[in-house]
Amino acid sequence: MDFKDYYAVLGISPDADEQTIKKAYRKLARQYHPDVNPGDRQAEERFKEINEAYEALSDPERRRKYDQLREQYQRWQQRGGVGEFDWGPWQTAPGQTVYTYTVSPEDLEDLFGSESPFSDFFGSIFGQPRTVAPRGPQRGRDIEFPVDISLEEAFHGTTRSLQVGNRRIEAKIPVGARTGTRVRLAGQGRPGIASGPPGDLYLLINVLPHAQFERDGDDLTTTVPLDCFTAIAGGEVRVPTIDGSVMLKIPPRTQADQVFRLRGKGMPRLERPSERGDLFVRVKLVLPDTLSDADVETIRSLVRERGGKKKG
Repeated sequence: MDFKDYYAVLGISPDADEQTIKKAYRKLARQYHPDVNPGDRQAEERFKEINEAYEALSDPERRRKYDQLREQYQRWQQRGGVGEFDWGPWQTAPGQTVYTYTVSPEDLEDLFGSESPFSDFFGSIFGQPRTVAPRGPQRGRDIEFPVDISLEEAFHGTTRSLQVGNRRIEAKIPVGARTGTRVRLAGQGRPGIASGPPGDLYLLINVLPHAQFERDGDDLTTTVPLDCFTAIAGGEVRVPTIDGSVMLKIPPRTQADQVFRLRGKGMPRLERPSERGDLFVRVKLVLPDTLSDADVETIRSLVRERGGKKKG
């Protein structure tokens, strides 16, 4: 029997508290859930490991027993792992059920088929869990489905065709969605039990980084090059926005890294898409693409003249 390092499975330290264990489990379960990775056998096996680790560590009594076993196993390894490790004191009597949990048989079969969702190690140490059918109608489980979108898709709104189990769903993502936005699709989760209502499907939105813009809430920030002559004398510079480009008026004596605000040129607001955030434009001073010898000499003369004035 192979030892299972449940802390390594969840990517946490052995002194992690209850909240840390739960947070790590939820993050990994969302990432490797079979609904998110249809047909991916490796993701399914990883999902089983994650659930098994959480079952072992989320219950204080099971965790205490596991920690004691883990300590003894590590000591055996430190002594060179000579001979066979004595599993006897840690094993549960054959056929003994240590605990039960409520789950739909259809749901369990949909996720794992006819296979046990727990390893031999888990069953030997804690006993095989017994499935108990719930009494009366039960609402189906909610499903969380991570979705990546571009900044342009967040600006205009978009749709995604999702494979959820054996169903294909067309999901609409609203204008102004941000990273962390949860889009609820009512009744598109797991089927209910005993004629209970289905659960909901939640899209967890992640807006991908953009090459031109940085997003802060509904505001955007961009950087544009500005030649030093325009910065000194004033003029105009073309500024890209998320939905086109505009001309920005540059006042004389503009300093490097100065920031200009273009109201209403940012992202639509999620709850009020007719309103928009602002676009902040930072200018980066650059030399003109071409400078003639005459231009350079003119600049030298100006530098000499300014230097003479300072001495005077």
